[in-house]
Amino acid sequence: MKTVHYYLSPKSPWTYLGHDRLLAIAQRHNAVVLAKPMDLGSVFPISGGLPLDKRPPQRQAYRITELKRWSEFLHMPLNIHPKFFPVDDIPAAKMVTTAIMAGDNDGALKLVGALLRGVWAQERDISDPATLVQIGDECGLDGENLYSSRESAADLYRQNTNDAIELQVFGAPWYEFRGVSYWGQDRLDFLDRALAEE
Repeated sequence: MKTVHYYLSPKSPWTYLGHDRLLAIAQRHNAVVLAKPMDLGSVFPISGGLPLDKRPPQRQAYRITELKRWSEFLHMPLNIHPKFFPVDDIPAAKMVTTAIMAGDNDGALKLVGALLRGVWAQERDISDPATLVQIGDECGLDGENLYSSRESAADLYRQNTNDAIELQVFGAPWYEFRGVSYWGQDRLDFLDRALAEE
């Protein structure tokens, strides 16, 4: 079985830009994508990364340039300055992790996509409990149960974060296949070729 480990943050614009393409690539190669929500706030300091508001102005400016460039290239709607960003995505990430623990990886991946669209295309606040429940319901999941049970996933969420640190992850999205890492949605072509070679 071809398995791609998908380290992600449900508030990352780059994860948003790559999510649907990742799933399409995996489907084309009959591969399984295992979602692994992680806490970027814990990963960044260890890897030398900085939160967006702590980065130098030139890096922040070029980030905007790249977001516009990729959004236009992929024909994907993207609010460069979303109303609800930065946002605490830990409750959302734990909801996804709760779905994974329940054995619903497909539902978890669907929820990831909906959360990402919520931030970057729909101006939704994914730190708001009512919004999270609604998004879960829209995905055909039990949003209330996922939200109210999210702390049951705390250990697995922490383990995902520790796994990411051990793998030397330093950003999102991060894809790992057969021991090889691919950072960022702009490396999906390399992952595509690796899956094709199997």
